[in-house]
Order: sequence, then structure tokens, then C-alpha cells
Amino acid sequence: MEHLSRQELEVIHEIPLYRHFVENWAQVESFQARPDDLLISTYPKSGTTWISEIVDMIYNDGDEEKCKRDAIFNRVPFMEMSFPGLLSGTEQLATAPLPRIVKTHLPVQLLPVSFWEQDCKMIYVARNAKDVAVSYYHFYQMAKMHPDPGTLDEFLGKFMAGKVAYGSWYDHVKGWWEKKKAYRILYMFYEDMKKDPKREIEKVLQFLGKDLKEEVVNKILHHTSFQEMKKNPTVNYEMMPTWAMDHTVSPFMRKGISGDWKNYFTVAQNERFDAHYKEQMKGSTFRCHMEI
Repeated sequence: MEHLSRQELEVIHEIPLYRHFVENWAQVESFQARPDDLLISTYPKSGTTWISEIVDMIYNDGDEEKCKRDAIFNRVPFMEMSFPGLLSGTEQLATAPLPRIVKTHLPVQLLPVSFWEQDCKMIYVARNAKDVAVSYYHFYQMAKMHPDPGTLDEFLGKFMAGKVAYGSWYDHVKGWWEKKKAYRILYMFYEDMKKDPKREIEKVLQFLGKDLKEEVVNKILHHTSFQEMKKNPTVNYEMMPTWAMDHTVSPFMRKGISGDWKNYFTVAQNERFDAHYKEQMKGSTFRCHMEI
């Protein structure tokens, strides 16, 4: 499968994506959501695996053994995923147990229309752009389905221009921010989850209409802490083949902190990023913390 490594991105409806995802686009676009589906949406590197594990634990009433039944990418299928020789995300979902938890990184304009038609519940997690950029850079290095990221400075330029997989972070978070006005979307922030994870888990419980005992909530809190997830092979992506992800380059679960960008951005990069951010987010009511 090494021939799948370091391929250039292709574009579908103005959004850069992996070539094999684009080739399978008809199956994604025509995907039929069910009213009881729960959609988890994020821009990449924004806490996707974290919120997925939290939700799976809630669905299984805090039973951590049930949540170790399989890798997270099988328990919460990645809808638009497609690689030769592997079951696609849509194929996985076709046989997934009900009710389904569906993962996507798609911006609102590319989400299959059936999710809106079925009025599915959705959870969106946003993370501050600077930490996303740094985390994405490391992910590009270890996950070989991406093109070579170049230097951090080069990658930051691509990130700000939206020339990375899934396009512009700015458009992504703003698009979902606006959609929550009209649909059942719980819009969460990674920084809030780091600052007070128990409060945020309780928000998810309320949104899902679930009532769990205090000790079960505390169990979920412990099981989904970064320290526990980092050593759990069913969530840390060590079950992925090395042709896809090379953990010797950078672990999938790297630091899980807020404000790590300060260890990487130069003063000049930070000033350039701030100016660009201000321009891109002008007029939006979206606000997030760059650190906690």
C-alpha cells in the first residue's frame, strides 16, 4: 500500500481532499442518514477522537470493556473515508449497529443533504486555529496519505490559504457556527473540554437525553482523559497499519494540550497569523480561546 503515500490532494466542490475520497464521492453525497444517527463533526485535529470516545462510552452506559470491543475508527465510522482494498466509511455504516455514530470532517456545504432532511442530532467541536495548525503539521508528517508538509512555515502558509485537506479552518468553523441556528447542533470547544471536562460531558449527556449516575460520569471522565486514551490502543490509532500512520515520526495522540502553538510559532509567524485571522473572522460572532 506504500504507493498510496504522499499523493497530492484533489479538489471536490472547491475543497481539497484525498484522491481516493474524491473518487468515492458519489457514495458519500448519496449517503442516507437515519433520524436516530448522531453526527460528530470537526475540522481535523480538533478533538475528534476524544469526543467520539466520550459519546461511545455514553452510548454504552460507561462500560469501558464494551468500548474496547474494536478500534475507534470502526466503532465510529469515518463517513467519507475511502482507500483501495478497505471497506469505505459508507460501507461500514451500511452494516453498523443502530443507533449509528457517524464521524465526518466535512464542511457544512459538503455534508450529505440527508442529514439536514432527517434533522439528525450533531455535535461539532472547534479548536483554536493555532493549535490546530501545529497539530495538523505533525499529523501531515506521520499520516502518509497527506502530501509532504514541508517546513512549518510553509505549512502555515498552506493552512492559512485553505490549501490543506478539508480546506479553510476559518470557513469550516464559521459554516457550522451559522448552521447551529437552524439545526440540532451542540457546538463545543476543545478548550472548554480541557478546562472543565466533566461539565462538557454533562452537556453532551443533556443533549443526547441521557441520564447517568455520578459514578458512571466520573468513570467516563477518567477513561476519556488524555493520559488514559494515549495508552489505549483502541483509540490511539496504533491499530492503523504503518503504511498509513508512522507513530515513530509523531504519535497520533501527541500532547493534547491547549496553547502548544507557543512552542512553535515565531514572533513573525504569530503576527502574520493574527493579522490573517482578524481579516478572515471579521463579522463573525465566533470566539474561541487561543490558550487556557
